[in-house]
Amino acid sequence: MNRITRIASGAAGAVALLAAPVPALAVSTSGAAETAATVTTCGYNGLQAGLSTKVCAEVTGASVVLYGQIGLAGPPTPDTPWPPKPQELLTRLSAGVVGGESLGSASVRAVFTAATVRVDGVSVTVPCGSTLRATFAVESIWRGPAPVEVDVPVVC
Repeated sequence: MNRITRIASGAAGAVALLAAPVPALAVSTSGAAETAATVTTCGYNGLQAGLSTKVCAEVTGASVVLYGQIGLAGPPTPDTPWPPKPQELLTRLSAGVVGGESLGSASVRAVFTAATVRVDGVSVTVPCGSTLRATFAVESIWRGPAPVEVDVPVVC
């Protein structure tokens, strides 16, 4: 095995380990701890005028919590003043069953500077066996929306 093959297989193994879902610890009403498998799935990053956006879904059984994330798309250019001026953004987070009904939406104002911002707003119960589609869009006065999506199967 040559050096490049070893490096590639090591990188592939690291990606597989990092992509594996981590079970969350849930506390029941009786006070005893039980393990509930929570799977977090995020869509691809969308790039929009210096910002990186993505939408994620945390699925535990039939319960789904959706959130969007806003971050810098990359390092600032050398002549950019630091820290950047705060940007007021309007975010829209929505969910629906693929080929079916809308499950809810939320519009939230967020202020972004340089740190990643998590935007919460939609928690839903989805029928087992269906596929959920979540959409997250960010806009401001000088920037139109560029929605990002993720489709998540709900297996109970």
